[in-house]
Amino acid sequence: MLDLFDTPLVPGLNARADIIDAREEAALIERIDALGLAPFRFQQWTGKRLTHSFGWRYDFETGSFGTTDPIPDWLLPLRARAARFAGLAADDLVQSLLTRYDVGAGIGWHRDRPVFEHVVGISLGSDAVLRLRRRHAGGFERAKLGLAPRSVYHLSGEVRHDWEHSIAPMTQPRWSITFRSLSDKGRRG
Repeated sequence: MLDLFDTPLVPGLNARADIIDAREEAALIERIDALGLAPFRFQQWTGKRLTHSFGWRYDFETGSFGTTDPIPDWLLPLRARAARFAGLAADDLVQSLLTRYDVGAGIGWHRDRPVFEHVVGISLGSDAVLRLRRRHAGGFERAKLGLAPRSVYHLSGEVRHDWEHSIAPMTQPRWSITFRSLSDKGRRG
Protein backbone atom coordinates (compact mmCIF):
# COMPACT_ATOMS: atom_id res chain seq x y z
CA MET A 1 0.00 0.00 0.00
CA LEU A 2 1.55 3.28 -1.08
CA ASP A 3 0.74 6.86 -0.18
CA LEU A 4 0.43 9.78 -2.59
CA PHE A 5 4.22 9.89 -3.03
CA ASP A 6 4.71 6.13 -3.59
CA THR A 7 6.00 5.64 -0.05
CA PRO A 8 4.84 2.47 1.74
CA LEU A 9 2.26 3.04 4.50
CA VAL A 10 4.78 1.26 6.74
CA PRO A 11 8.24 0.29 5.45
CA GLY A 12 8.12 -3.31 4.24
CA LEU A 13 4.35 -3.36 3.59
CA ASN A 14 3.22 -3.71 -0.02
CA ALA A 15 -0.24 -4.51 -1.36
CA ARG A 16 -2.01 -4.83 -4.67
CA ALA A 17 -5.58 -5.50 -5.77
CA ASP A 18 -6.72 -8.34 -8.01
CA ILE A 19 -3.91 -10.90 -7.97
CA ILE A 20 -6.63 -13.34 -9.12
CA ASP A 21 -10.02 -13.00 -10.80
CA ALA A 22 -13.46 -13.80 -9.36
CA ARG A 23 -13.59 -17.24 -11.01
CA GLU A 24 -10.24 -18.23 -9.49
CA GLU A 25 -11.35 -16.88 -6.12
CA ALA A 26 -14.50 -19.05 -6.14
CA ALA A 27 -12.48 -22.15 -7.07
CA LEU A 28 -9.95 -21.49 -4.28
CA ILE A 29 -12.70 -21.02 -1.69
CA GLU A 30 -14.28 -24.31 -2.78
CA ARG A 31 -10.91 -26.11 -2.47
CA ILE A 32 -10.22 -24.62 0.96
CA ASP A 33 -13.64 -25.61 2.30
CA ALA A 34 -13.16 -29.16 1.01
CA LEU A 35 -9.99 -29.64 3.09
CA GLY A 36 -11.58 -30.39 6.43
CA LEU A 37 -10.24 -27.33 8.22
CA ALA A 38 -9.63 -27.53 11.98
CA PRO A 39 -10.16 -24.88 14.65
CA PHE A 40 -7.01 -22.88 15.41
CA ARG A 41 -5.59 -23.85 18.81
CA PHE A 42 -3.28 -21.74 20.95
CA GLN A 43 -2.23 -23.42 24.18
CA GLN A 44 -5.57 -24.11 25.95
CA TRP A 45 -7.56 -21.67 23.80
CA THR A 46 -9.57 -22.55 20.67
CA GLY A 47 -10.00 -19.78 18.10
CA LYS A 48 -13.04 -19.08 15.92
CA ARG A 49 -11.05 -19.36 12.69
CA LEU A 50 -10.48 -22.66 10.90
CA THR A 51 -7.05 -23.53 9.45
CA HIS A 52 -4.91 -26.01 7.55
CA SER A 53 -1.14 -25.83 6.94
CA PHE A 54 0.99 -27.21 4.13
CA GLY A 55 4.76 -27.47 3.88
CA TRP A 56 5.57 -26.51 7.47
CA ARG A 57 3.41 -26.41 10.56
CA TYR A 58 3.87 -24.54 13.82
CA ASP A 59 2.05 -26.19 16.72
CA PHE A 60 1.02 -23.50 19.21
CA GLU A 61 0.02 -26.06 21.84
CA THR A 62 3.44 -27.71 22.02
CA GLY A 63 5.69 -25.01 20.55
CA SER A 64 6.97 -27.50 17.98
CA PHE A 65 7.80 -26.71 14.36
CA GLY A 66 8.10 -29.27 11.58
CA THR A 67 7.15 -30.39 8.14
CA THR A 68 3.68 -31.49 7.12
CA ASP A 69 2.02 -32.42 3.82
CA PRO A 70 3.58 -30.62 0.84
CA ILE A 71 1.87 -27.63 -0.75
CA PRO A 72 -0.63 -29.20 -3.19
CA ASP A 73 -0.36 -28.73 -6.95
CA TRP A 74 -3.54 -26.64 -7.08
CA LEU A 75 -1.85 -23.94 -4.93
CA LEU A 76 1.42 -23.80 -6.90
CA PRO A 77 0.26 -21.32 -9.60
CA LEU A 78 -0.97 -18.94 -6.88
CA ARG A 79 2.27 -19.39 -4.95
CA ALA A 80 4.20 -18.43 -8.11
CA ARG A 81 2.11 -15.23 -8.48
CA ALA A 82 2.52 -14.39 -4.81
CA ALA A 83 6.29 -14.89 -5.07
CA ARG A 84 6.52 -12.65 -8.16
CA PHE A 85 4.57 -9.94 -6.37
CA ALA A 86 6.94 -10.17 -3.37
CA GLY A 87 10.10 -10.35 -5.52
CA LEU A 88 10.89 -13.87 -4.35
CA ALA A 89 11.47 -17.22 -6.02
CA ALA A 90 8.39 -19.45 -5.80
CA ASP A 91 10.41 -22.15 -4.03
CA ASP A 92 11.24 -19.65 -1.25
CA LEU A 93 7.58 -19.77 -0.14
CA VAL A 94 7.69 -23.13 1.61
CA GLN A 95 4.69 -22.84 3.93
CA SER A 96 1.04 -22.17 3.25
CA LEU A 97 -1.67 -21.53 5.82
CA LEU A 98 -5.28 -21.69 4.62
CA THR A 99 -7.79 -19.99 6.88
CA ARG A 100 -11.56 -19.55 6.97
CA TYR A 101 -12.92 -16.75 9.13
CA ASP A 102 -16.58 -17.14 9.95
CA VAL A 103 -18.60 -14.21 11.33
CA GLY A 104 -16.95 -12.94 14.52
CA ALA A 105 -13.56 -14.53 13.80
CA GLY A 106 -10.41 -12.45 13.61
CA ILE A 107 -6.79 -12.62 14.73
CA GLY A 108 -5.43 -10.90 17.82
CA TRP A 109 -2.25 -8.84 17.91
CA HIS A 110 0.86 -10.83 17.03
CA ARG A 111 4.03 -11.16 14.98
CA ASP A 112 4.50 -14.29 12.93
CA ARG A 113 6.84 -16.80 14.54
CA PRO A 114 10.58 -16.09 14.05
CA VAL A 115 11.00 -19.35 12.07
CA PHE A 116 9.29 -17.49 9.21
CA GLU A 117 10.57 -14.49 7.26
CA HIS A 118 8.46 -13.16 4.35
CA VAL A 119 4.66 -13.25 4.75
CA VAL A 120 2.53 -13.00 1.59
CA GLY A 121 -1.25 -13.13 2.04
CA ILE A 122 -4.14 -13.37 -0.40
CA SER A 123 -7.58 -12.30 0.81
CA LEU A 124 -10.73 -14.07 -0.43
CA GLY A 125 -14.48 -13.70 0.11
CA SER A 126 -15.07 -10.38 1.84
CA ASP A 127 -13.23 -7.24 2.86
CA ALA A 128 -11.01 -7.26 5.94
CA VAL A 129 -8.85 -4.78 7.79
CA LEU A 130 -5.21 -5.54 8.55
CA ARG A 131 -4.41 -3.51 11.65
CA LEU A 132 -0.79 -2.64 12.46
CA ARG A 133 0.81 -1.29 15.62
CA ARG A 134 4.29 -0.60 16.95
CA ARG A 135 4.97 0.13 20.59
CA HIS A 136 6.84 3.30 21.53
CA ALA A 137 7.41 5.19 24.78
CA GLY A 138 4.02 6.96 24.68
CA GLY A 139 1.88 4.01 23.57
CA PHE A 140 1.42 2.72 20.03
CA GLU A 141 1.95 3.99 16.53
CA ARG A 142 -0.89 2.58 14.42
CA ALA A 143 -1.74 2.03 10.77
CA LYS A 144 -4.28 -0.06 8.88
CA LEU A 145 -4.70 -1.53 5.43
CA GLY A 146 -7.97 -2.54 3.81
CA LEU A 147 -7.78 -6.02 2.31
CA ALA A 148 -10.21 -6.32 -0.58
CA PRO A 149 -11.22 -9.72 -1.94
CA ARG A 150 -8.61 -11.06 -4.39
CA SER A 151 -5.92 -8.67 -3.10
CA VAL A 152 -2.40 -9.59 -2.01
CA TYR A 153 -0.12 -8.09 0.63
CA HIS A 154 3.52 -8.67 1.59
CA LEU A 155 5.09 -8.15 5.02
CA SER A 156 8.89 -7.90 5.13
CA GLY A 157 11.63 -5.97 6.87
CA GLU A 158 10.44 -3.34 9.35
CA VAL A 159 6.71 -4.12 9.26
CA ARG A 160 7.42 -7.84 9.61
CA HIS A 161 9.82 -7.57 12.56
CA ASP A 162 9.01 -4.32 14.39
CA TRP A 163 5.21 -4.13 14.06
CA GLU A 164 2.44 -6.41 15.28
CA HIS A 165 -0.58 -7.08 13.11
CA SER A 166 -4.13 -8.33 13.59
CA ILE A 167 -7.31 -8.87 11.60
CA ALA A 168 -10.45 -7.20 12.88
CA PRO A 169 -13.35 -9.61 13.60
CA MET A 170 -15.30 -10.43 10.47
CA THR A 171 -18.89 -9.43 9.78
CA GLN A 172 -19.05 -11.79 6.76
CA PRO A 173 -17.16 -14.99 5.92
CA ARG A 174 -13.60 -14.55 4.62
CA TRP A 175 -10.86 -16.91 3.53
CA SER A 176 -7.14 -16.31 3.25
CA ILE A 177 -4.12 -18.05 1.83
CA THR A 178 -0.84 -17.06 3.48
CA PHE A 179 2.52 -18.12 2.09
CA ARG A 180 5.68 -17.82 4.17
CA SER A 181 9.39 -18.27 3.63
CA LEU A 182 11.69 -19.66 6.31
CA SER A 183 14.02 -17.37 8.23
CA ASP A 184 17.60 -18.39 8.98
CA LYS A 185 16.30 -19.66 12.34
CA GLY A 186 13.63 -21.75 10.59
CA ARG A 187 16.16 -23.28 8.19
CA ARG A 188 18.40 -24.28 11.12
CA GLY A 189 15.47 -26.04 12.76
